[in-house]
Amino acid sequence: MRTKYFNDAIIGNSNVVASFSKKGELLRIFYPNTDYRQFLDFMLTGVKINDSNIIYLSNDINNVYKQYYTEGSNILNTEIYNSYFKLKILQTDFVPANKNFLVKRYEFKNENSIDLDVNFIIYSKLVSDVNNQVSGFCSNNVLKQYMHDYTFATFSREKMLSYQINSTESNIETGVISGKDYVGMSPDSSISYDLNTLKPGESRILDIYVYIKENSLKSNMEAIDKEIEEILKLDVKRELDSTKRYWNKYLRDHSLIDLKEFENIPNVKKIYERTILLFPLLLNSKTGGISAALEVDEGKTRCGSYSYCWPRDAIYITEALDNLNMSKEADKFYNVFCKNTQSKNGMWEQRFYTDGTLAPCWGYQIDETASVIYGVYNHYLNTKNETFLKNNLKMCEKAIAFLLEYLEDELGIITICDDVVKNEILEENSEKREKKEKLKPSYDLWEECEAIHTYSLAAIYSSFEIMQKIYITVLPLYENNRLKQEKIRKQNIVIDKKILELKDYIVKNCYDDNLKSFVRNNKDKKMDISLLGLVTPFNVFTPADKKIKNTIEKLNLTIRTYRGGYLRYEGDNYIGGNPWVIANLWMAEYHIKDKNFEEARKCFEFVINSCSNLGFLGEQVDNKTMKPAWVIGLGWSHAMFINVLKKLCK
Repeated sequence: MRTKYFNDAIIGNSNVVASFSKKGELLRIFYPNTDYRQFLDFMLTGVKINDSNIIYLSNDINNVYKQYYTEGSNILNTEIYNSYFKLKILQTDFVPANKNFLVKRYEFKNENSIDLDVNFIIYSKLVSDVNNQVSGFCSNNVLKQYMHDYTFATFSREKMLSYQINSTESNIETGVISGKDYVGMSPDSSISYDLNTLKPGESRILDIYVYIKENSLKSNMEAIDKEIEEILKLDVKRELDSTKRYWNKYLRDHSLIDLKEFENIPNVKKIYERTILLFPLLLNSKTGGISAALEVDEGKTRCGSYSYCWPRDAIYITEALDNLNMSKEADKFYNVFCKNTQSKNGMWEQRFYTDGTLAPCWGYQIDETASVIYGVYNHYLNTKNETFLKNNLKMCEKAIAFLLEYLEDELGIITICDDVVKNEILEENSEKREKKEKLKPSYDLWEECEAIHTYSLAAIYSSFEIMQKIYITVLPLYENNRLKQEKIRKQNIVIDKKILELKDYIVKNCYDDNLKSFVRNNKDKKMDISLLGLVTPFNVFTPADKKIKNTIEKLNLTIRTYRGGYLRYEGDNYIGGNPWVIANLWMAEYHIKDKNFEEARKCFEFVINSCSNLGFLGEQVDNKTMKPAWVIGLGWSHAMFINVLKKLCK
């Protein structure tokens, strides 16, 4: 499979999401969810002009490119000008707001002084393996590339000039395709359309559709043909206008932050609007699952993949959703996704597909379980919906039981209290808790080191404080249930003690007197931006605390780069070692909490200066170019941007 590390542009709706290169190449298309599944190895488009070989639209030395979104929408435009033939092409890609197919509209204009005979070619290969082999089938003016469970159809109103199912690779460069086989076993196939002769100054439009359908007895080839017939009856211009209106309204409905503070900094508005339009493309509308990003490395050549839902990352995103009038989506994340993915023992595994099924993992992170409790209450603070808290009470209590078990197994913190009370909490699961092997060490939030981590302990500390606040809020809802009220009282006794014991542990074991700083874990004692979690968001200490001030000074000496960006930790060399967007925004949040708004704006400006031309934030920032260095359109980066922006605009 081709390596495609950067999704420069993203479009779609709640079921179909597609990504493109900065030169307009369709890189990936996901259906029926934002994270699963991805069909394309590649889809290349090109033209044969007069007697030329194929000229690939996304890769030719004579092509000049300009790319932009239609204002306030997820409609992508790529202008391609071939300077040799003086052929101008406007490629417009969009997914209708409420229909599950991709439209690729091409407008060709001959700006030459001679006639141009133009053939348009599509050369596509689907991802294939031994258990799901791809074949090609061409009939009724439609190329169907099919496997056992899905059919991938490419078609147009225009009649095909030719097609080739087998051995396309051997002759595609000539720009001439042909073949006798209408069906074959090749994962790559090609089709072409004759645009005839374009005279000087003449224009022509070609609409290409990409439609994906799950195979079944009811959805056989004939049934798919009928559905395609219905698609072809639609007016593309009307669909384009309707899609623009939909996204324009969506943007208006969710633009709640007053940007007057940054009205003279165009990148702020660009990132802000792109974030609003990105979030619905990362959400699973059925389960509330939130994908961290569109996938960038299916082959896991440089990372463990990204197109999954991490509960910890998602709590930062749900805060941003609340800040953008997307509280219903945040509701669904907790009410549906978190409930369905919680293990019987109360924990959450490392990551999931957005439909709630378990994704590939290599360990667990205790902070993810603690973070969900924090997220539940943080969401409540926005909605003030007490019923929401009550509905999620049992889920949070199960999580607290697991966290108590972790503290006992890993830290040896055993609360001195009535054993009956303790056991009531530890037996919160439906089945009686039996003695078993101790929990293994937890990974850190960067998923690299197994140890006892300061950030994780801060998250647990916060979850205990939050649990008490949840109990205070829901207690009146149980005024007629004395047994529940008594149980809450007993649980609060244990949590009270645990808060004191855990803070004492953090002070004694996570602060290094020689370094005069908190350190990230009990193993390597490195400086790490996640130490800010002690202040924000988890409120273990105030920003003015002397130990925290010492830590901030140490962070600035060790992980701040010459351009003003922050690495994650000392010696961070992931993807070459770059500042991270969330690291800078995290430091901005600290300074806001410390009421040092000048320093907060410096951290924030580092981020806004790093956005892509289309307004996307990456995971990392290249220190030299100040552009995204990895994972363009990372949900966590965009979420923290929104959360910091709101605080700075108050």
